[in-house]
Amino acid sequence: MSRTDFLVIGSGIAGLSFAIKTAQRFPDRSIKVITKATADETNTKYAQGGVAVVGNGEEDSFEKHIEDTLIAGDGLCNKEIVRLVVEEGPKRVDEIIEWGARFDRDDIGEYKKGKEGGHSAHRILHYKDVTGMEMERALLQALGHYKNIEVVKHCFVIDLITQHHLGYLVTKSTPDIECYGVYALNLETKKIEKILAGITVLASGGNGQVYRTTTNPAIATGDGVAMVYRAKGRIENMEFIQFHPTALFEPGLRGQAFLITEAVRGEGAILRNHKGEAFMERYDARKDLAPRDIVARAIDAEMKKAGTEHVWLDCRSIDTALFRSHFPNIQEKCLSIGIDVSKQLIPVAPAAHYSCGGVKSNEWGESSINRLLVCGECASTGLHGANRLASNSLLEAMVFAHRCFEKASVQIELVSTPMAIPDWDAKGTTDPKEMILITQSLKELQLLMSDYVGIVRNDVRLQRALRRLDLLWEETEQLYQSSTLSPQLLELRNMITVGYLIVKGAHFRKESRGLHYNTDYPNKSTLVQNIVL
Repeated sequence: MSRTDFLVIGSGIAGLSFAIKTAQRFPDRSIKVITKATADETNTKYAQGGVAVVGNGEEDSFEKHIEDTLIAGDGLCNKEIVRLVVEEGPKRVDEIIEWGARFDRDDIGEYKKGKEGGHSAHRILHYKDVTGMEMERALLQALGHYKNIEVVKHCFVIDLITQHHLGYLVTKSTPDIECYGVYALNLETKKIEKILAGITVLASGGNGQVYRTTTNPAIATGDGVAMVYRAKGRIENMEFIQFHPTALFEPGLRGQAFLITEAVRGEGAILRNHKGEAFMERYDARKDLAPRDIVARAIDAEMKKAGTEHVWLDCRSIDTALFRSHFPNIQEKCLSIGIDVSKQLIPVAPAAHYSCGGVKSNEWGESSINRLLVCGECASTGLHGANRLASNSLLEAMVFAHRCFEKASVQIELVSTPMAIPDWDAKGTTDPKEMILITQSLKELQLLMSDYVGIVRNDVRLQRALRRLDLLWEETEQLYQSSTLSPQLLELRNMITVGYLIVKGAHFRKESRGLHYNTDYPNKSTLVQNIVL
């Protein structure tokens, strides 16, 4: 058993920002950051485009950024949350710059700003095409300055500890559910540890691995959302899964696909179908810079019409030197598979990218479970609504990490943890005899989610998905109850839960809105509501 004042689950931009701020304010308090892989293996690391923030330029304003966000969110954004994120964003960006993050500048030292789909102005700060990696680097470097922060790598959180583990019946209607810490599997010692905490901050990232092809790394398995759901916390709007329109298409690929950032289209790249036609003007007046939900559906439609597995991204109009300077990572990747972007088209197809829903939280990052704060992609703050505006996610993570820090700073003085929390009970479990029981179930899950709950859905597909998920859940729960725990089994269990939440939310939403498009309900409903599970 171990104890800490502040427990942070996740080491991306949200979790690390919270940890640094807390260490600064409370040098005598202990902060533990746990991550199931290495400290830098996060969704943050793979964010290419940048961070949307309004500066002092005459062409831009807070009101324009707010309006762009509301339009992209298709009627489901919380306007108050949108305003506070946009208006507090510049301070948070200034902080990460002070911590050492670099962004591209022009010849006179001014920050360069890009433009992406759905934005009415150039407001995207970036560092080449590896912005997230640069921000993660700066945060990890800053983290090293604080002796009261302990980073525990290769530590897989199994479940949140609540009154349930003290023998009480906890349901969705139980008032004042409290989080006392977590049970976690130490992947190095193979032992299950009990970590008690005054305040727990969930910053566990996204869930793209639920789908067959995703821009997310292998760790993005929705663990945080699944844990909160099991602990009877509130989950919201999981049906809104954003598919990035332009992931690099590589035949036979399953798992993480290479992202071709939207900023490439911001510099003039054009989407073309198998006939070489620029097709986006047929779907939206904003053409290639329409919001992501529109572009992804347009690509999906073009692929289905032609029976192809991808469309083409034409970058030949972009100056070669500019492309090499702005997108070196993309150029290197394309060259590695024999594509010269100055002469050849890039094959692209949509891939699961971002979860707009998640653990329901308020303006201070508080979940429905006391002493559990939430920030980053695993949270549903109300900013994104039915579709996230490009490059708003890093901004949201920083703003809500700060708000969680402010709330935790008050709460830590008021908490006490029960002494009688039991150790994890693994009696009667044995090592699984066949890993195929796990790996095959994972393949089934990813296939059914991709085929039945993808960019375009209908009621028949959703009903089939629910029936198959029920069977997968039953089989996996039997395995979970009888087997020694492993990361593979824990991730499968979490992904089945997340898949169920996505399908259930999609089933309840009898309309097409934002990222959720159901051919049985092609129009928006006049009754707009959030789906809370």
